[in-house]
Amino acid sequence: MADDADLKTLPLDALHRRLGARMVSFAGYAMPIQFDGIIAEHLWTREHAGLFDVSHMGQLLVEGEGAAEWLESLAPGDFKALQPHRVRYSLLLADNGGIRDDLMVTNTGKGFYLVVNGATKHGDIAHMQARLPAGITLHHMEDHALLALQGPEAVTVMSRFDLTPESADQPAFADLKFMAGARWLWNGIKLGITRSGYTGEDGYEISVPSEHAEALAEALLAHSEVQPIGLGARDSLRLEAGLPLYGHDLDPETTPVEADLSFAISKRRKTEGGFPGAERVLDQLFNGAARKRVGLSVEGRMPAREGATVWVGAEQVGVLTSGGFAPSLNVPIAMAYVATGCAADGTALEIEVRGKRIAATVVPMPFKQKNYVREGDKK
Repeated sequence: MADDADLKTLPLDALHRRLGARMVSFAGYAMPIQFDGIIAEHLWTREHAGLFDVSHMGQLLVEGEGAAEWLESLAPGDFKALQPHRVRYSLLLADNGGIRDDLMVTNTGKGFYLVVNGATKHGDIAHMQARLPAGITLHHMEDHALLALQGPEAVTVMSRFDLTPESADQPAFADLKFMAGARWLWNGIKLGITRSGYTGEDGYEISVPSEHAEALAEALLAHSEVQPIGLGARDSLRLEAGLPLYGHDLDPETTPVEADLSFAISKRRKTEGGFPGAERVLDQLFNGAARKRVGLSVEGRMPAREGATVWVGAEQVGVLTSGGFAPSLNVPIAMAYVATGCAADGTALEIEVRGKRIAATVVPMPFKQKNYVREGDKK
């Protein structure tokens, strides 16, 4: 770990240390990688509710006339059609169609609330500021923390909180479904809450003023269903859910089509284009790309890690970008970019690990079924 003096601290730094967290350097911050152990924390989140501190992420507000159109000049989403209090996953694209970052975009009714990755947030802000037209403002919410409560019991815990809606036109908290969000008051504190996350489980992401973050975290941890969870389990959870991690599975040279994220290109944008790198991206979308992100089931018990090469006989056909042991499945799994001709489900491949070849098979993602609560679901 880098010297603590060189790292920024999260609003919950003191709480993490009191809870016995093992701290590491991540995205320029001192962050908890684990409390009781990665496997235990992973399984707790799958069965109960895990509390994650993701305050290193960038929280941005975009407001002003034409904000939706401006966002559409940066990303391939249909933000003009995004309804108030709805959330959309999108991609900030480079001029060549490569992925600068992936992000979540919420229509607040007054503008847009964006959550971008911690390691890229300053570059994202500079990129957007350089393209910001008159009349549109971009505000970095540096005075806010971000907590994620994830797991099947998250809804039970949150239902016990006395939350007052900020406006009459927003959904009732009990009716909030996946990829929706609004603002509520809790003990006089304004919270921005979306029913979203990056674990494959039902849950919430909660934006809270930094000075109130510890009080909120302690209130959540007071419930027996909730335990603090570190970065290690967050990574294994998102891998089981087949969710890419920026800087590993996504980068500025990789397009949405190659990354198997074509769903983030809205229907209207597939016809109209108008986003960075549209010519290249749409050509791949309709005519195919040379490579594709796939999931791999790895034979045996040895995990294969990022950077391992993928082979068919004497030909290298790809490289791993994420890999590890899946605690919920009790097997090693991985994600890789492979030549499109080797990307079909059921294709037999080999991964080279420490000079030895390990058998692997292309399998559908997610590796573990996601447990989101969507519109029309009863719970």
